[in-house]
Amino acid sequence: MDIPKILTEFKTTQWEQNVPYRNFTTFGVGGTAPLVARVKSDVELAGLIRYCKCQNIPYQIISGGSNIVGTDEVYDGIIFLLTQGDFRKISVSDDLVAVGAGVKIIELANFALKHNLGGLSKLVGIPGGIGGSLVMNAGVSDDAIGNYVFQIVGITENGDFFCQDGSQIEWSYRRTSLPKNLIITGAVFKLKKISDVEQEKQLIREELANRRNREPKGRSAGCIFKNINPQNNAGKLIDRCGLKGLKSGDLTVSNEHANFIVNSGNATEKDLLELIKKIRSKVAEKYHFYLENEVKFINQNSLKNIKESLKVPKVLVLKGGVSSEREVSLRSGSAIASALRNANFEVVELDITECRIYPEMLECDVVYIGLHGGFGENGEIQKVLEDNNIKFVGSSSAASSLVMDKIRSKELADSLNIPTAKWAKVRDTEFPEALKLPVVLKVPNEGSTVGIEIAESLEEYQVAIKKELAIADEILVEEFIKGVEITVPIIVDHTLTPIEIHSPHGFYDYDAKYVYNNGKTEYYCPVKNASALSVEQARDYSLKFFNAAQCKDILRVDFIISDSGVPYFLEANNLPGSTATSLVPKAAQHDGISFEELVATLVSRNL
Repeated sequence: MDIPKILTEFKTTQWEQNVPYRNFTTFGVGGTAPLVARVKSDVELAGLIRYCKCQNIPYQIISGGSNIVGTDEVYDGIIFLLTQGDFRKISVSDDLVAVGAGVKIIELANFALKHNLGGLSKLVGIPGGIGGSLVMNAGVSDDAIGNYVFQIVGITENGDFFCQDGSQIEWSYRRTSLPKNLIITGAVFKLKKISDVEQEKQLIREELANRRNREPKGRSAGCIFKNINPQNNAGKLIDRCGLKGLKSGDLTVSNEHANFIVNSGNATEKDLLELIKKIRSKVAEKYHFYLENEVKFINQNSLKNIKESLKVPKVLVLKGGVSSEREVSLRSGSAIASALRNANFEVVELDITECRIYPEMLECDVVYIGLHGGFGENGEIQKVLEDNNIKFVGSSSAASSLVMDKIRSKELADSLNIPTAKWAKVRDTEFPEALKLPVVLKVPNEGSTVGIEIAESLEEYQVAIKKELAIADEILVEEFIKGVEITVPIIVDHTLTPIEIHSPHGFYDYDAKYVYNNGKTEYYCPVKNASALSVEQARDYSLKFFNAAQCKDILRVDFIISDSGVPYFLEANNLPGSTATSLVPKAAQHDGISFEELVATLVSRNL
């Protein structure tokens, strides 16, 4: 970078040389920046960006400097500070407020109050400028700045002007759909009219006071890491790893809030890298989460250094398949992949329609099978993975085959003295002599209650058995037991809290699970309408079945608890659903286990 040439080319720009990072970042980490420009307008900035693009000069944009880490090395680029001129302007028109990128949220909120506008009280404690806050969609647990954006204006990495309506932008936790490397120069916010200005002022005062009380004093960059989810926030994870007070040079993991690192003097970037790497390693070891930085580094090699210090597993999520449960599997697979990405695993999703080896299987560290029914659940895809020495989440091919087969599962339950309804294997249309109506007919190798019929009369039985035999050569027929339906999820080697299921029409079929055409299914966790003794017996029977079938990682076992209190085994599911309405995630959530924690644990124990 030829600094004299740059100063000559842009004489009207306000330049400063060899500026300490502590002068324009809240953290104060790092040495000095060789060249800093205090830019006054988007037109001036666009010209500078185009010049940098043409000359291949790196640059960093800073509006408030609250989450920026300076570097110990000489940065061979330009720091652009958006802290004056147009970037500090605020104007209002009706309920729309236009602000420059260098305005802080508290300044925006106070200006809006003068015009009887409000709604930003929960966000006023967020430091830094509007530009940086919008880039990361800064927020608190139940609100974010993106919720109020009417329009964004900025400059692309090519120096072109950019404008987009807020409604066209996808806003999510610390992420947006805005173009990569977009420089936000300003925004228009749509705020609500308020009648009680004093009440809004009080909300702002309370939020600022709460922020002061819960956040440590001293120089910091705010939260160092992004949260996995509200339940598994980074501060709690770090605290539970016993890392409060951990030091490196002049940096200390705060005793007040473990996701803050405080600079008590002249901290270096090297000090910070050492702390971050230790924290990520400890959290990954204990919780199987891979924390992602929320702070931004001037030195991109530092980010690379952090990533390379801890290998993040690559997980292939299989979904789809060709069974009658394909649509449910697509939803389950997407939910699993999303949770793993939240935990910051490297994730690849694969919609498969054949039971064979795919190249992606050979390139991953572990496979997470999100398939239901067919070759995904009956052990066939598991056998393919086993034959190729590929690690995967879930039971072996042998255990999967056994559990998927309702007849073999019944035989195993009988051998273990687990109560089951009277049942018979049927190959023709004759009604089994040993059974009494009403009965339930089940195709042995289908899931999600696909291929299940209830017959209360011989006429209904004849219709049902013909329909079933068209699907399979052998049908399981069992006596219908009236009672309370419950399910017992098992994770690794222990049961989660069982769930009681109340379908709108008395039968937990495919519609009751996923579609709701006939009304919404109700779930009670813990079980509401059966005795604690009966539920505990069901949990014992579930573990007994799990161990005897040599299952691994995850299983769901279904029971009917009769009016006499006996839990009757119905069937088991070795790849239970993972959609928003699925039962295992519901039970896990009740027990304080987030879906991210659940899937991360299962992946990590198979690495």
